[in-house]
Order: sequence, then structure tokens, then C-alpha cells
Amino acid sequence: MTNRDDAVVDDFGDEWARFDQSALSQEEWERIAASYFAALPWDVVPPDALAVDVGCGSGRWAQWMAPRVGRLVCVDASRQAVQVARRALRGHANTVVVQASVDAVPVAPGTADIVYSLGVLHHVPDTAAAIADCAALLKPGGVLHLYLYYSFENRPAWFRALWKASDAGRTLVSRAPRPVKNGVCEVIAVTVYWPLARLALLLERIGIDPTGLPLAPYRHLSLYSMRTDARDRFGTRLERRFSRAEITDLLTAAGLVDIRIPDAFPYWIAVARRPSTTPGQVRAAVTT
Repeated sequence: MTNRDDAVVDDFGDEWARFDQSALSQEEWERIAASYFAALPWDVVPPDALAVDVGCGSGRWAQWMAPRVGRLVCVDASRQAVQVARRALRGHANTVVVQASVDAVPVAPGTADIVYSLGVLHHVPDTAAAIADCAALLKPGGVLHLYLYYSFENRPAWFRALWKASDAGRTLVSRAPRPVKNGVCEVIAVTVYWPLARLALLLERIGIDPTGLPLAPYRHLSLYSMRTDARDRFGTRLERRFSRAEITDLLTAAGLVDIRIPDAFPYWIAVARRPSTTPGQVRAAVTT
């Protein structure tokens, strides 16, 4: 059985066809990408690295990664997303974009220097299996770089209660007919994301720390980013959330080590490494 939900895949294809990220300014795109890749340990990545983007979507992360590696393989389960990503990446000769799910990535196991998947694996039926599949692509010493939705364990009770209310709304909106869903997400972006983000910006400008407020991270982003993320958040019927401890357990179960999950937004970015030797090699080294 393929580790994908066809309805979710179709929804994301529609999202990236509508929001291909071409309307983002260069400055905003670079700032967002830098925040998501800040934890990546470039000191252990060779200049000719083979990188794999699992769930490339519009190609927005791949555009940042391509100039920094030797070869980049991008995969997405959505045909529409693949078309969008190919247009975005046509200037990068070292990049190939392929339609495939996370359990069918066309890369030989044990060959990738970097595998990254940002905002994707919490939208598949079996996140643990998806992480294990990504880890299997890594060569010894290779790095897995993930972004998984957090479970708000570092937020106060009122914040978690507010999220539960919004999640009930997401359940309804995500199952509506697509024209209705898209329209409601646009309304949410304009009437919820934009006002709260601008309130946070105002508080910041008068010297009040707004970081604990809902949607405060959007205070320096454009309305286009808010529209994209409102569609991403409320238009998706399959969403899982994880605590830092749960992510650590998932990465450990996949055989990864040197797990780091920085206590910084976006929550949670996780970085882990495949051991340089297999457990069998370690045992052999000890006994000889």
C-alpha cells in the first residue's frame, strides 16, 4: 500500500497551482528559506552532495537548495505540483523533478548526503514509515532535515484551546467542495491571519514582545504568504502534530543519531544523521 492519501495529494496539487510562490519577493523568499534551513549542518555536507527533496511542492525549497549541492532530486506525489516545480527549477541543470510518493523515491538506498522534507510528512498516513523511508536513502553520515508540525506542548493552555477550536474549523473547511474551501481560506487569511499578524507587528514596534501571540510569526510576512499558509492549514484534511519527544522517538526508531531539535521557530525543525557505521559494523569492531 502506498503511503499517500490521494485526496490530500490532490488538495496540495491545487494549492501549488494556485500559489506557485512566484509572487513572493526575493527578500521574503530568502528570509523564509534561511529560517527553515538554519539548523542544517553544512560543515558535514560535501560540495558535490546528492540531496533529495521529499514533497517538493512548488519547488520553493529546492530553488534555495539547488545552488548549494551537486545534484538535487525532487519528488512529489502530485502531478500538478511536479509541473509547478519543474517550471520553477528549469534554470537549475543539476535538478530533476519526479512524480513519486515518499515510499517510492527513485534514489538508490544509502546514496544521499541530504534528505529533507519540510512540512510534508505530517500529511501522510504513516509518518513513522515515511521517516524510515527517508532515512534509508541516506549514506552513512548523511543528514535528514525535517519540519513537522508541533503539538503546542511549549504553549500555554489558552493557546492550545484556541488551536483545538481552529482545528475543528479546519476539519469542516477541508472537507468542503474545493471552490468553497478555497474561498473560505481566502477569507481566513484576510480576516484572521492579516489582522493578528499586524497587531503583533504594531506591538513589536511599540516595544512589546508579541512572540507569544497567535500568528505572530507572520508579522513580517506578506499577505501572499498568509494566503498560502491559510490554504495549507485549513484546506488539508490529513494533519498530524508531534511533540519534540515524539519526533525524537521517530528519528531514533528510524536508526538515526545526533538528533537536534532547536528550541526556535518554526516548530519543530529536526536534524539527525545516519550513523557512519551500521550496528553490525560497530559490534564487529568491538569484538575484533
